[in-house]
Amino acid sequence: MKTNAVTNCEIDKPLCNCGVVGIYNHPEAAVQVYYALHALQHRGQESAGIVASRESSKRPGERSFAIHKAHGLVLDVFNDPQILSEQLRGEHAIGHNRYSTTGSNIKRANIQPFFINSSAVGHLGLAHNGNLTNSATLRKLLSEEGAIFQTTTDSEVILHLIARSREDSIIGRIRDALRIVRGAYSLTILTDQGLVAARDPHGFRPLSIGRIGDGYIVASETCAFDILQAEYIRDVEHNEIVIIDDETVKTGEIKSIQIDDITPEARHCIFEYVYFSRPDSRIYGNSVDKVRRKLGKRLAEEAGVKPEVQDEKVVVIGVPDSSNTATLGYSQVNRELNAPNTRHEIGLIRSHYVGRTFISPGQKNREIKVRTKFNVVKGVLKDQNVVVIDDSIVRGTTSKALVNMLRSAEPEQIHMRISSPPITHPCLYGMDFPSKEELIANQYNLDVESIREELGVDTLQYLSVDGLLESAPAEDGIGYCTACFTGNYPVQIEVGATKLAFDEAE
Repeated sequence: MKTNAVTNCEIDKPLCNCGVVGIYNHPEAAVQVYYALHALQHRGQESAGIVASRESSKRPGERSFAIHKAHGLVLDVFNDPQILSEQLRGEHAIGHNRYSTTGSNIKRANIQPFFINSSAVGHLGLAHNGNLTNSATLRKLLSEEGAIFQTTTDSEVILHLIARSREDSIIGRIRDALRIVRGAYSLTILTDQGLVAARDPHGFRPLSIGRIGDGYIVASETCAFDILQAEYIRDVEHNEIVIIDDETVKTGEIKSIQIDDITPEARHCIFEYVYFSRPDSRIYGNSVDKVRRKLGKRLAEEAGVKPEVQDEKVVVIGVPDSSNTATLGYSQVNRELNAPNTRHEIGLIRSHYVGRTFISPGQKNREIKVRTKFNVVKGVLKDQNVVVIDDSIVRGTTSKALVNMLRSAEPEQIHMRISSPPITHPCLYGMDFPSKEELIANQYNLDVESIREELGVDTLQYLSVDGLLESAPAEDGIGYCTACFTGNYPVQIEVGATKLAFDEAE
């Protein structure tokens, strides 16, 4: 199910649904997860939670688990210091930030991590970033066989499949379940035996491994490592399950098994580079900052702005914050190729105190909502040829309001350049886009001139699909998912299944 419509309209950007973290063998694991979740706050702002594990004081040799989760930002959910220092004491923990793409964003039961304790699997906590494309089919089949679902999320399907597996070991059960689900998942799972991390066979969502003291950390982005001064080791590979346990701590060897017998070519989400991930992170083993600079440079090569008079000035500004890095690349190359008097300026100031769910009381027009988030620096823009760099246009409503604000500064011209192609399709793999009909590129049948007129700019150009792909790192066996730009979905939604894979093996 889609997220709350008001929230989605307020920011007019696609939303990532989750950030996940796992830490093994740290004396204050939950505290470290708390800081890591704070660094990953941009990946989900609806809710947060932590599951922690420690040696049981009542039953030597066994472990005791505790969980705390609630709606709100990380700082609000864990605003009582005793939650981390007392309730969540332990050496191992996993955490989750959430922005829902499936499941109601209001229902508390949908907040992750999920936690179960059963005779079949023991203690198990699960945090999921992604979106399963066959969850509706699997929910129906599991329900028909007696499964009782407590949430409306696709993530709970994984728990039921793990519990239902006939494998003897917990790792076997997890692998069994992941061989059945389809779509995107980056998981951290905390069990009685250790910390498990996994990425789907196509590796849609990022997930990295690091060292923290004598222990290990797994997180969606490496900016979570930096806040803890953890050392990046490598990514969890696509189609890989990683097991970190006491033996790993002793030997330094991370155990690994494949999910499917044959590993397909990866299909990393390219929009993580364009917009979602922080520029100071490494994802898929590469620097987001470097990729975004390349996007800006390629955009200047394809759609540079050259004034009619050679010595006229061109002022390049970015829409903060996600466009800042691409703007640097664009201004550099536009200066070299098109206009020697190109200069990069800060022309828009963003307020960081407006939450994603901000509603302006008594005001329904777009202008006041945008002005609460942005303001123009009029002295920088007056009488200038202004190039506005943004990472994407979704509905176009915010872009149109921004242009109206920029016009108030009396620039000579406004040229808009977008460091990604037109968005034409929704995402099926863990990001929340508006419906296909709401996307401005579809409303105007990909007619850029009509979109330009609607936004009120003097010129408008997007980065090409080829330019986008050629700006991303090229590696053997690594491809990219461009479904939101091209409609080419690597994994389709499944319909019509009649049996679970467990049954087919009988």
